[in-house]
Amino acid sequence: MSTPQNYVLFDLDQTIIPWDTQLLFRSYVLQKEPSRRLLTLIFLLFLPLTKVLGPGGMKRVFHSYLWRMTTPQLQAHVRGFLRDWLPHLPYPEILSEIDHYRQQGFQLILSSASPELWVHGIGKNLGFHHSLGTRFQWEKRIPLFPEMIGENHKGMEKVHRLSSLGITSAHAGYSDSRADLPLLALCQKNTLVNPLPGTRKIGEEKNWRILTPNRPWKNRLHFGLACLSQLFGFWKP
Repeated sequence: MSTPQNYVLFDLDQTIIPWDTQLLFRSYVLQKEPSRRLLTLIFLLFLPLTKVLGPGGMKRVFHSYLWRMTTPQLQAHVRGFLRDWLPHLPYPEILSEIDHYRQQGFQLILSSASPELWVHGIGKNLGFHHSLGTRFQWEKRIPLFPEMIGENHKGMEKVHRLSSLGITSAHAGYSDSRADLPLLALCQKNTLVNPLPGTRKIGEEKNWRILTPNRPWKNRLHFGLACLSQLFGFWKP
């Protein structure tokens, strides 16, 4: 059994960073290689099959924009993304929370559904001790639909991965999402970050702390348009 006071668990997308880092990284890559925008059509063609393929299957389709990219090219884009964009992305208030726990000597765990390919780098840059995400088999040249290693790192899969590291309880947890309720169930104290109304209601019923840092969008329409811009590679911080 792990010692609860040793660990603090953080989700990444829309918790530390107000956006989905899969879309952000996509936008970064498409600006570096604009011809890859044409591959967005593949993702759009598969959208009607979302319910059939499920989140894991659609995540594989989503990364079709990387088709035939070499591993060194991909790694170079990750380094550029971390260098050029990451400093401008996180909520300052959540960085302060991370810093507080780091100074107190806690073990910081980043747990994300986004690919470990850049989750590891984000975690390292932000001072996390362990960083977990969805694992992919990228190959020397990336296939059209890259294979996942194991399961989509979401919901109970986060709990299973932590358990494999011997982490079965934690001092505190941070998330924005209902999908992370199994993760938060491991924690003695929980904080929700800009949760949607349904998740906020759950947090209020459980007397969880709720933080509302300023989002970088005015309303849901503005948010949706920004995500569309990220999908096609026209957004930048």
